[in-house]
Amino acid sequence: MNLNLLKETFVSFIRARGMDRHFRRLGMDMFRSAPVTKEVPPTLAEQLSEASRSQAQALLQRLRSRPDGLTEAEADAIREHSGPNEVEHEKPLTWYVHLWHCYKNPFNLLLTLLAAVSFYTEDMKAAIVIGTMVVVSTLLRFVQEARSNTAADKLKAMVSNTATVMRHDQVEEIAAEAQRYFDVLLHPKGARRVEVPIHQLVPGDIVLLSAGDMIPADLRLLAAKDLFVSQAAMTGESLPVEKFVTPSNLNTSSPLELDNLCFMGTNVVSGSATGVVLTTGKRTYFGALAERVTATDRTPTAFQAGVNKVSWLLIRFMLVMTPVVFFINGFTKGDWVEAFLFGLSVAVGLTPEMLPMIVTSTLAKGAVALSRKKVIVKRLDAIQNFGAMDVLCTDKTGTLTQDKIFLERHTDIHGAPDDEVLQYAYLNSYYQTGLKNLLDVAVLEHAELQREMSIASAYRKVDEIPFDFQRRRMSVVVSEREDHHELICKGAVEEIVSVCSRARVNGEVVPLTPALLDEIRATTGSLNAEGLRVVGVAAKDLPPTKEVYSLADESDLVLIGYIAFLDPPKESTAPALAALRAHGVKVKILTGDNELVTAKICREVGLEVKGMLLGSYVEKMSDAELSEAVETVTVFAKLSPAHKERIVRVLHDRGHVVGFMGDGINDAPALRAADIGISVDTAVDIAKEAADLILLEKSLMVLEEGVLEGRKTFANMLKYIKMTASSNFGNVFSVLIASAFLPFLPMLPLHLLVQNLLYDVSQISIPFDNVDKEFLEKPQRWDAGDIGRFMVFFGPISSIFDITTFALMWFVFGASSPEHQTLFQSGWFIEGLLSQTLIVHMIRTRRIPFFQSRASWPLMGMTLVIMAIGIAIPMTPLAHYFKLEALPLSYFPWLVAILVAYAVLIQGMKGWYAKRYGWQ
Repeated sequence: MNLNLLKETFVSFIRARGMDRHFRRLGMDMFRSAPVTKEVPPTLAEQLSEASRSQAQALLQRLRSRPDGLTEAEADAIREHSGPNEVEHEKPLTWYVHLWHCYKNPFNLLLTLLAAVSFYTEDMKAAIVIGTMVVVSTLLRFVQEARSNTAADKLKAMVSNTATVMRHDQVEEIAAEAQRYFDVLLHPKGARRVEVPIHQLVPGDIVLLSAGDMIPADLRLLAAKDLFVSQAAMTGESLPVEKFVTPSNLNTSSPLELDNLCFMGTNVVSGSATGVVLTTGKRTYFGALAERVTATDRTPTAFQAGVNKVSWLLIRFMLVMTPVVFFINGFTKGDWVEAFLFGLSVAVGLTPEMLPMIVTSTLAKGAVALSRKKVIVKRLDAIQNFGAMDVLCTDKTGTLTQDKIFLERHTDIHGAPDDEVLQYAYLNSYYQTGLKNLLDVAVLEHAELQREMSIASAYRKVDEIPFDFQRRRMSVVVSEREDHHELICKGAVEEIVSVCSRARVNGEVVPLTPALLDEIRATTGSLNAEGLRVVGVAAKDLPPTKEVYSLADESDLVLIGYIAFLDPPKESTAPALAALRAHGVKVKILTGDNELVTAKICREVGLEVKGMLLGSYVEKMSDAELSEAVETVTVFAKLSPAHKERIVRVLHDRGHVVGFMGDGINDAPALRAADIGISVDTAVDIAKEAADLILLEKSLMVLEEGVLEGRKTFANMLKYIKMTASSNFGNVFSVLIASAFLPFLPMLPLHLLVQNLLYDVSQISIPFDNVDKEFLEKPQRWDAGDIGRFMVFFGPISSIFDITTFALMWFVFGASSPEHQTLFQSGWFIEGLLSQTLIVHMIRTRRIPFFQSRASWPLMGMTLVIMAIGIAIPMTPLAHYFKLEALPLSYFPWLVAILVAYAVLIQGMKGWYAKRYGWQ
């Protein structure tokens, strides 16, 4: 061994163990630091280019790594310096910035302006009340959002992507560890594969990649086999690019064009590889991009757009009504300052200050409720889409079926049992290192082969040609004796037959004639009709002249036979499909599997197959033709990933809210295209990354429960918006009428603000309200037009009883002059607040409130508390501070009569409205 290399290696080892300071004390100069010189640090592109050109051994030494990876202690030490492998996400806001964001909505700014004007005009009571509204609204939203974010973070932490790394085994004794350290350089061995969370990766880690993996950091490839990587997230290229250990273009100025580098944010489409981590976190190429884009605004989701439409509807209404109220009061009363303050109060009364807080808390409560049903919400807004979903597209395997595949048969090409076919299949599954699916697991776990584990030990692996979703097959090359190589290929029957020119019949190899092909199709068709998934097995002998094989070698094969798998349907599938159907969700099957197998499974679980389309037909159809077909077809079989994505997009373009459930790399494009992507915690990394929801249990029954929870969440948000919009509209309509005829203000700005504050506080418990069963029976969507119609229809109804209260106070209690305006205002204050609070229970349900549909206890309790406070303010010594006065007891029988009449009329109008427009 070279002495200089030995010295450098020993120094690296001692430094890695933190022992260099002891040797310095002994006067050993090998650890003395070189003179410090100031150098301009290289750019990221220069660092990556340098790593691309470096020899593998030199690069590993520079990273203080080795071919079989780092030890746990070394990785921990590097992580302390390099930090976690996390890109620059939208950083959590500091508490004071979060508080500012909770405050700075248009509604609070308007209230602040009103408080400032009140303070300037020395109306301290109004200023205090308005200030209280701002503080309560801001703090409620701040506290609720903080709790929601904490809950969401905890839920998301339950689902983490991992990477497979090599870990060098640690030995306690330093001498033994040192010897092992030196030995590895010459004879790499003793490494173990470990799954670690991606955020724990450090520079120098040796990472193993296979199809479906996300690239967890910026890597330099050390070994690669038919590695194709999708770089669309980085470059926009739609087609995957092949990566090699040796770069073909070292002169390029763009690291993205270097063939031996892989970048965080991309994913493996097919093949396998080993790479060493160069940079992590924000120091990666992707991290550098993320730093520049995290501050940019995101495009609003459909849910956010719906909330924004409703908000702007109310704001436009406010911009129209406020000036009208201002001018009417200014002209009729002559006090323009008071009219201005009153107009601003009306504007505040029309604004749903609690809307952001109600939306956030409702979504957070929905996320927590879904977590109890084994659904992890990655994006809160997805809950509403879950409830609005009317079409669910899903794969067959693992959703309709048990996701536990059993090797049922192994036959020759005529369908007769054949052990040789099983041996070939076992060797193929045993030696492949790429995408190991459930079929491989079933082969390896087959009982007969467990007794014959020596079968694989008799062979040496030469090479493999990994699986990809275009070929739908994979091959391994093995050698039993060094005089020849055997290429063993297995995959979809039609793909295997397409590369076969011969077949083994009764121990003899014969040409594949048209008659034999017809017999093969008939045999595999009969197996499919029994619900078995059939995989073809083929092989050929090759001379031992090369060690590297490619796709071109998959030709002129000999068809050996088939292995057939059974994936039984789940017991819960049939009732789950019936429940989804009852709740207005159509289920469509999008699978790459055989159409006969899929049709049989659908029949067994009670899913009516109204139509079936194969991927080959989808490929030929225009978008217009496919748009018509997707409405009626139930099963789409033999699909490629691109076909799945296209079908989901077409359904979306037809106005459906589309959910897609998948767990494989082939499902990732469709998951991104869907309104709501649904995956499972056992899915490949790229599928989990693309999904909005993660199921901890791969079951349609879990989905059905999630749909119901999504609809409950949406229902409670819609309640608040409808209640607030209609109630506030009715109040302003009453104010307009009163302002035109009364010689004084019908209510002071202070009264309007206090009333609005109390009403808003009463709505805090809406997220916890019950939801009627009929509301859960069909998908629900945002409809700003429906909310506007609802507001205009039900708002003026409350004005009928407001005007009745005006007449009561004017004619019965004699509050008909400015001297008695306080009595008038007190009467309307109580009636207005109680009718507003009552409308919550009237509009929250289509049924008869309190009898057929009861609100939740939190909402009932809050209603009673606010009503009690509203009555207590004028009837106690507090009245003086709010410029109100006590009402005679004879007022309250009249109040009860007005409220009962109001409830009866609203109930009657609900029936008429529901028949004409429906009740959402």
